Amino acid sequence: MTPLPDAFRPAGHRSSASVPAWLLPVLALAFTAYRAWVILHLDIDPYVDEAYYWGWAQALDWGYYSKPPLIAGLIALCQALFGDGLLALKAPSLILYPATALLVQQLGRRLFDARIGFWAGLAFLTMPIVSALGLFVSTDAPLLFFWALGMLLLWRVLQSGSSAGWLAVGVVAGLGMMSKYTMAAFVGSAFLALLAHPGGWRQLLRPGPWLALAAACAVFAPNVWWNWQHGFPTFQHTAEITRIGGTAAADRGWKPGEFFEFLGAQWMSFGPLLAIALAWALLHLRRLWADTRLRFLLMLVLPLLVVVGVQALTGRANGNWAAPIFVGGCILVPAFLAQGGRGRWRLAVAAVVLNLLLAPLAYHWPDLLRAAGKELTARNDPYKRARGWQAFSEAVRPYLAQQSPDDPDPVLLSDDRELLAQLIWHLRPARYARWQPQAHVTDHYGLTAPLTPQTGRRFLFVTDRADAGAIAARFGSADRLGEVDVAVYPKLHRRATVWLMRDFHGY
Repeated sequence: MTPLPDAFRPAGHRSSASVPAWLLPVLALAFTAYRAWVILHLDIDPYVDEAYYWGWAQALDWGYYSKPPLIAGLIALCQALFGDGLLALKAPSLILYPATALLVQQLGRRLFDARIGFWAGLAFLTMPIVSALGLFVSTDAPLLFFWALGMLLLWRVLQSGSSAGWLAVGVVAGLGMMSKYTMAAFVGSAFLALLAHPGGWRQLLRPGPWLALAAACAVFAPNVWWNWQHGFPTFQHTAEITRIGGTAAADRGWKPGEFFEFLGAQWMSFGPLLAIALAWALLHLRRLWADTRLRFLLMLVLPLLVVVGVQALTGRANGNWAAPIFVGGCILVPAFLAQGGRGRWRLAVAAVVLNLLLAPLAYHWPDLLRAAGKELTARNDPYKRARGWQAFSEAVRPYLAQQSPDDPDPVLLSDDRELLAQLIWHLRPARYARWQPQAHVTDHYGLTAPLTPQTGRRFLFVTDRADAGAIAARFGSADRLGEVDVAVYPKLHRRATVWLMRDFHGY
């Protein structure tokens, strides 16, 4: 561990031994237990993407329509370990975010000292984006874990130059790519960090960095192979949502509104004071560049921030696309503020404490509204998208259970990804299919379970269309069985029409 020099010690800074190594792991365990309780307390159903990913986990493969395969593998592993309930579905996020905080702590300790490491790890654990995503399973959880692990291994190998260390960096980078394609930015940032490190360019004359690149490509290769076999759907989807390919490319242009929306999302994701402190630090590039350790952190923060910022300015960028910058940012902020004495150090502590207070506020917002005598509505419930699906699915279940002597299990059919994902999660049908008349596939169901004349004879078609006559005309017979209408709130209903259709003729 590299000790923190006097220039980085805030006034009144006690020995690093005053922060016991066990404190953050204990807090991380407590946070995990608390978040698990919150999930059950909120009484929410899975979000659409969670139900979608669960379906992937039931048919493991090297790739899926919109994402690489690791999230499905993690869900399947947690399902095998913890059962098939809601907490098992969300377990990858419940486990990986605290684990990432511990990696951030270790990197902070190695770069500076135990106090910086502790506050950096706590900053990550309590970030608003982690507090929010910690309740839901997503590809960001393994992405941030492997980004943090990659940073820790990269810093070590920059000191040692060992081939084994570079191999480990490459494997981690490949696993990150198998989590989310954003990890490609880590490879570029690692290259810049290598060039920025004193004497780092000399390592390019050795096999280590090239071994890392080869290892990353080898780990990622199965997903490339899967994409090649299926017409590169994940790459095409990524190009479409970033507006760098497909018909969406025509929408690119000067978008200052989306840029400022992106900046606002970063401010909310990192936390009000932490984001201000990070911007303050980035305004002192010369000071950051002068210290090898801060320069290393800068190379793992600034490039991705610039790339996604330009993407937002000229096209479209979701707020979480730059989430990996917060891994290094959580260390950069307390290390930078430690330069300025006790006052700035208090700002670092206050920034983390503020985030610590914001999480319970969000988690217990429905409770606070009820305590204030106000009813939850579609306008004030932040969890409304995850409500009502259990009741909706139970209303559909009797239709699915109807038997026919010649075909006892009708195929569950829908023309909507969200309806299909939620019904599959809640009802576990034996067979399902996606109404997919257009050649351009828009989700994994359309890729792997499109409706064809060979799919089956009887179909339970669930749709939110007001008029399904055009679809019914493509079947030998179509009987409208009824409607499902579940009121989540007075102005938020889960509605669908249920049809029994037979003998699909084709599109």
